[in-house]
Amino acid sequence: MPSMISLEEARALVVSHVSVLPAETVPLLDAIGRVAAADVKSDMDVSPFAHAAMDGFAVHASDLAEASEQSPVELDVIADVPAGSTYEGPIAPGRCVRIMTGAALPADADSVVKYEIVETVSGDGKTGSRVRFSEPCKLGNNVRQPGEEAREGETIVHEGEVIHPAGIGFLAGCGALEVAVRRRPRVAVIPIGSELVEPPAKPGPGHIRNSNGYAMAACAIDAGATCDILPIVIDDEDLLAQAVERAAAEYDFVVTTGGASNGDFDFIKPVVERLGTLYMTTVNMRPGKAQTFGLVNGTPVFGLPGNPAAAYMGFSLIIRPALRAMQGYAALEHPCVKARITSSKKKKDPRRIFSRATIARGADGELEVTPAKNQSSGLFGVIQKSNCVAIMPEGLDPVLEGDMVECILLDAPEDIVL
Repeated sequence: MPSMISLEEARALVVSHVSVLPAETVPLLDAIGRVAAADVKSDMDVSPFAHAAMDGFAVHASDLAEASEQSPVELDVIADVPAGSTYEGPIAPGRCVRIMTGAALPADADSVVKYEIVETVSGDGKTGSRVRFSEPCKLGNNVRQPGEEAREGETIVHEGEVIHPAGIGFLAGCGALEVAVRRRPRVAVIPIGSELVEPPAKPGPGHIRNSNGYAMAACAIDAGATCDILPIVIDDEDLLAQAVERAAAEYDFVVTTGGASNGDFDFIKPVVERLGTLYMTTVNMRPGKAQTFGLVNGTPVFGLPGNPAAAYMGFSLIIRPALRAMQGYAALEHPCVKARITSSKKKKDPRRIFSRATIARGADGELEVTPAKNQSSGLFGVIQKSNCVAIMPEGLDPVLEGDMVECILLDAPEDIVL
C-alpha cells in the first residue's frame, strides 16, 4: 500500500498521469475560455482601410499648421461621411469633410480633428457649414491605419493561448468563426454509499442526499470539463468494481466520492488495486487525508473522501490541476496570495491545515483573511460562504493574529486582491 505523500507530490503524481487531449473544432462562441490547439491567422488586414478613430473632421494637417487661439483657421465643410460610406472627391485647401467614427478616411485627407475641439462658425457643423480650428493637427491624428491590428496571414492567436471574450471579437474581425481548441475532458462522478439517496427524495432514517456527487460534478464543469453523475453505488466491492470499470472505459477521468478511508465498507482502494494500478492512498493535509488515485485501463481514477470539505479540497487542489493540464492550460492551480490573519489559531494536528476563510481588504488597504469559525469537514455551507482557503503550515506552532499566511483564492473578486 502506498505511503502518505505531500500535497505537492500528490498533485504532481496525478498531473503526470494525464495527457493533453486531442483538438476539436468548435463554433467561435464555444471557444470562450478554452485553449487554442493551433495557430489562427487573419484572412485580411484589420482594418482593411484607413478610418476615423472618432467623430470629427477629416483635414489636411498642413492646412492647420499655423492654427492657434490668437490666429484660428477656418475651413468649409464640403461633405459628411457616416460609417459605412466613403467620400471619393477631392478636398481642396481651405476645406474639410465631417466624418464619423469608423468611416473610411477620404483619400485626399490625412488626419482627423475630433469634433469637441472644433467651433462652428456658421451652419450646423454639417455640409455647407464653416468651422474654426484653434490649434495645429498632428499628421495622422485620430486615424487608424490599414492593418494596424493585424495583417493578412498574421498569427492572431497562438497554439496554447487561452481565448478570452475580447479574443472572440478579435477572431471574428479576422474572419475566424470556427476555432481548433483542446477537447474538454469527459468526467464521470460515481457517488458511493448505501446511505445515499438522490435529490429531491427526502432521506429516511440513516440516509442523506447525494450532495457530494453534485458538488464534484460542479467542480469538474468549473474546471472546464463535461461531467456525468453516474448512479449511486451501494457499499459493495463487486458492484463498485463494475461501475468503475465501465466508467474507465467510457470517460477520460473517473471521480468517486465516499468509501476512501480504511473502514469495513470503504472499497475504492481495493477496487483500484484489483482493476489496475494503485499509486496513492493518503495525502498529508487536513481536511482530505484519505484520497485514492490510480489507473484503470489507462484511465485516471480518483477516490475522494465522503466529507464535503475534504472532497472539495481534494478536488480543488489535486484533481482540478489535472483536468486543466488535459486541456492544455499553462496555469494549473488557483492563484495564491499572502494575507494577514485576523485571529490566532492553535494547532493540535501537525498536518498542513486548509481552513475555509474569507479574504478582504482591511481599513489600511492590506489583505486580511478571516477563517470561518466552524471548520467541520461535513459542511458545504461554510465553503459556499468562503472565497479562499487559508493555509496553516505544518507543525504544532500556533498561528498568531497578525501573522501573514498563504491563501489560495477560490472565488475572491479580482478587485479584492489586485
